[in-house]
Amino acid sequence: MSCFQLGDELWFPPVDAAEDCGLLAVGGDLSPERLLLAYSLGIFPWYNPGEAILWWSPDPRCVLFPENLHISRSLKRFIRNTSYRVSFDENFPGVIYWCRRLRAGLDGHGTWITLEMKKAYTRLHELGFAHSVECWDDDQLIGGLYGVCIGRCFFGESMFSRSKNASKVVLIHLMAYLQQKGFELLDCQQTTDHLLSMGAQEVSRQEFQQYLQRANVPPYGPFVSQF
Repeated sequence: MSCFQLGDELWFPPVDAAEDCGLLAVGGDLSPERLLLAYSLGIFPWYNPGEAILWWSPDPRCVLFPENLHISRSLKRFIRNTSYRVSFDENFPGVIYWCRRLRAGLDGHGTWITLEMKKAYTRLHELGFAHSVECWDDDQLIGGLYGVCIGRCFFGESMFSRSKNASKVVLIHLMAYLQQKGFELLDCQQTTDHLLSMGAQEVSRQEFQQYLQRANVPPYGPFVSQF
């Protein structure tokens, strides 16, 4: 592994120094200051329990532009006929709980959403930089997503679904909200067939950095969420 080793100093190497797999650095911490700096530079943490923190800047990068969201006819029909309710920032702890549980099981193993990550993003939520979108069926939380917002860019972290199309419904509502607020894009980080089917696309690391600038994401701060 030839990636950079981080210590207590608050810094990151240039993103073009990342390995072919996208791995850029190892170590450091999950303080709000370091996380905000990372996202502003197009970097995010992703690692397994018991490992050192790994920092990534993949090339290509999967993104979804609000105006490019694709909603199938069957999904439109489902939304018209459903009684699901969607909310914003109504239950951030519940969303991150279910994102973690459905990937890890009851013991919490096998997921990158470690207890340390959960605590770090909950702190970002308290500071106004991490947000959630929830999908409800009566009083049951059946779907949701959460992510980080700096400027006019929403950096998606994770989503879950406990009922039919629940995660798609929250994504659709989020994208409508982002378009209304003039956001540049949703950063999806990793490419999946599910995201591609809804209009996501891959851009180069260099293009992604340009989009961050257009979205008013200042490297090294001051950081402002326009969510």
